[in-house]
Amino acid sequence: MKGSTIVMLAAAVALGCGIAWVDSRPTWNDTGITAGTLLLCSTAFGIVSPRTPWLWALAIGIWIPIFEIPHGNSGSLIAPVFALVGAFIGAGIRRAFSPPPTPTGDPS
Repeated sequence: MKGSTIVMLAAAVALGCGIAWVDSRPTWNDTGITAGTLLLCSTAFGIVSPRTPWLWALAIGIWIPIFEIPHGNSGSLIAPVFALVGAFIGAGIRRAFSPPPTPTGDPS
């Protein structure tokens, strides 16, 4: 793994843990904002590094079920789906707007 990927992975894990921490607060009761945040954050990581969108989705989205399932909230298993959709949307955006690869070698 390259150094930049490790740094991005650490940032994605920290971001996912932060989102899960906010979502686990007793005064927080806004699932829509949590889902939207997961979607937008994973989309951003998918745009920056489109080769591994599954990695960004896992690093960001897995923490909500980890925090919530022990407290009886099995509905939190849907959270990684929002992260997965966002990461693949971001990867698709990046691939759609990236210049085509330049051919190498002799065309004949």
